[in-house]
Amino acid sequence: MSIKITGTGSYIPNVIEKNESFFQHDFLNTDGSSIKNSNEVIIEKFKAITGINERRYVKPDLVTSNIAFYAASNAIKNANINPETLDYIIVAHNYGDVKHNTQQSDTVPSIAARVKHLLKIKNPNCVAYDLLFGCPGWIEGLIHANAFIASGIAKKCLIIGSETLSRVIDKHDRDSMIYSDGAGATVLESSTEDGGIIAHQTASYTLDEANFIYFGKTNNQNVTDKRKYIKMYGRKIYEFALTNVPMAMKTCLDKSGVNIKDVKKILIHQANEKMDEAITQRFFKLYNLEVPKGIMPMTINTLGNSSVATVPTLYNLILDGKLKDQHIHKGDIIIFASVGAGMNINTIVYKH
Repeated sequence: MSIKITGTGSYIPNVIEKNESFFQHDFLNTDGSSIKNSNEVIIEKFKAITGINERRYVKPDLVTSNIAFYAASNAIKNANINPETLDYIIVAHNYGDVKHNTQQSDTVPSIAARVKHLLKIKNPNCVAYDLLFGCPGWIEGLIHANAFIASGIAKKCLIIGSETLSRVIDKHDRDSMIYSDGAGATVLESSTEDGGIIAHQTASYTLDEANFIYFGKTNNQNVTDKRKYIKMYGRKIYEFALTNVPMAMKTCLDKSGVNIKDVKKILIHQANEKMDEAITQRFFKLYNLEVPKGIMPMTINTLGNSSVATVPTLYNLILDGKLKDQHIHKGDIIIFASVGAGMNINTIVYKH
């Protein structure tokens, strides 16, 4: 028996927010002081580092659970299954449902319960729960579902990564330009076919790294409300990722027994183009190899960083033939990898 992804789906919001939209923002340092450079220079440097030209935001009437439902519906249709046969629905997110122009995150009932409700699933034995694991949440959900199926307590699981980061960004923070909205979903099943999940690896670094990504106040010292926003220490995250992610990928690949030369694609969390490139270069350097051309597809330039949604969305777009010059064929070896708040790292070696 193997455990394979049998269906994928995604939801890419319709609202396109280009870099030019930030020209009028009042960007400030964390202490509230003005930044010496003009917004044009700030945004030019931002694009050079992150690779982001534009990102996607949800419309005002949508929340995280809505777009999770849309992605889930697409994955269920793609897998050609009856949703009543699902044993688990696992939704990875970080901030719950935050309605437009509101400050409060709504997570009761859980996002997974809301998705199950929207799917109109009657089966009470279909267990729905949320997973809070930072940006690596969808991959960790896949690892959870794999364990459920391997143990025999489940046959079909739906794993979703959904986030609306546009609702929790500080418009006075340059880092706000990184974040975006989106949802990706997969159906994981036991299968008689060859392939599936071969190996996985997860690690949580919390002693010194727990607060590299956190919820904090606006950079604008004149704002008196108590609202908090997604914040990060970008340089610390960059250094942490470059040190630890390549080693986690190597540990997982070595555990799988697969030769690195047989890896066809690395689908890594779309966090920062330069960081992802550096991680992949360091990974191959551990084997004294150069990075093969086209092995690391990217979507961050047009979709931004949608946290838990980036990897499943990337996977879905490639399988649907919507990413130029990128293809995944039956039997191909893929590495899924992510890093994010916690700080958490995970990776999966998968045979398509």
